[in-house]
Amino acid sequence: MTALQDAIVSGDRTEATYSALPVPEFYRAVTVHADETEMFAGLATKDKDPRRSLHLDEVPVPRLAPGEALVAVMASSINYNTVWTSIFEPMSTFGFLQRYGRLSEDTKRHDLPYHVVGSDLAGVVLRTGPGVHLWKAGQEVVAHCLSVELEHHDGHNDTMLDPEQRIWGFETNFGGLAQLAIVKTNQLMPKPEHLTWEEAASPGLVNSTAYRQLISRNGAGMKLGDRVLIWGASGGLGSYATQMALAGGATPICVVSSPEKAEICRRMGADLVIDRSAEGYRFWSDEHTQDPREWKRLGAKIRELTNGHDPDIVFEHPGRETFGASVYVTRKGGTIVTCASTSGYLHEFDNRYLWMNLKRIIGSHFANYREAWEANSLIRRGLIHPTLSRTYTMDEVGQAAYDVHRNRHQGKVGVLTLAPEPGLGVTRPELRAELEQEINRFRNV
Repeated sequence: MTALQDAIVSGDRTEATYSALPVPEFYRAVTVHADETEMFAGLATKDKDPRRSLHLDEVPVPRLAPGEALVAVMASSINYNTVWTSIFEPMSTFGFLQRYGRLSEDTKRHDLPYHVVGSDLAGVVLRTGPGVHLWKAGQEVVAHCLSVELEHHDGHNDTMLDPEQRIWGFETNFGGLAQLAIVKTNQLMPKPEHLTWEEAASPGLVNSTAYRQLISRNGAGMKLGDRVLIWGASGGLGSYATQMALAGGATPICVVSSPEKAEICRRMGADLVIDRSAEGYRFWSDEHTQDPREWKRLGAKIRELTNGHDPDIVFEHPGRETFGASVYVTRKGGTIVTCASTSGYLHEFDNRYLWMNLKRIIGSHFANYREAWEANSLIRRGLIHPTLSRTYTMDEVGQAAYDVHRNRHQGKVGVLTLAPEPGLGVTRPELRAELEQEINRFRNV
């Protein structure tokens, strides 16, 4: 592993160098264990502690199947799906691995008593399996997290509709929070050359998700001039939606939970910001009852900011807590586009405000390869920027996941895997120099 790390840090990217490097038999990886899935039984969600369930183990390197790549991972990041995996909510991910393992001889590799987690990476291709032509050892890459089999006809118009669509590192094994990772080569994309390893690893899942949800015709199809209400506008997902709205000529209406987060949105260029903590919205009067008066109060605040206009699009991901309000405030004929549901999956809303006002609800989940590629291209071109606020070591992954779980983070948090220190991996310093302020906007916030 040291020889591999030294080769990458040296900057040598010749195929012959990496083809000649021996593949280690074992690697360090962040895992959860199947025999611990009941460890948090009886605890409230907020009391479940990823620091107890996430382990740093030495695990064997799996064999490569056709169409796959073994990637030396320099950095990864924490997403909410790793938090869900670590607290075994809404269910244990070992059920996903067992079902995937029944699919074929190759997928049996995934059904193990441990799960290597993580759905982002930046690194260097080390080996490719049979049938791979476009990717070679030594190439710098990032990976999106869509894993598909594409045997079924339903996957060939939009690969997100493949019946065997899964999220790598969440519903499959051998994820990115590790020194090595196995991915399908149709997950690979070129690493943004002006970014460090940890910066390049941080956008993948959330940037692609925001792109499909907001920009793609499979999502809201945002256009020039749209007014877009963005919940959690400075967070891991919302910060990319905010940037995309601004870059696409729309007007973001940013909803955040503190003055500090409001300031981040303004630094991104957003003028219309609602601080929920200052406004004191209580959309639920108790656990079972929503308060429509609070929906109306939010709607009035939006109209105050927009000179009397309702949002054309609501970018929804908190879920249960906010969904009733989102349906209410959307303009007549507008769109609510939803994913994730970090506050709860059982949404409740008053259908009169949907049906009688001809609004649409669109479900959006991650992105297909084309959408992920386009989202990554925006990063590579310097039109959208990473929102990395802090970087952890592999030994600190439990703490990193805990901080995300308790919403103590801002933007995205990165994890160094093979990279020996932050700040490595930049190969276009001239572009970086032009964008330094934007790249560092979330640092240490």
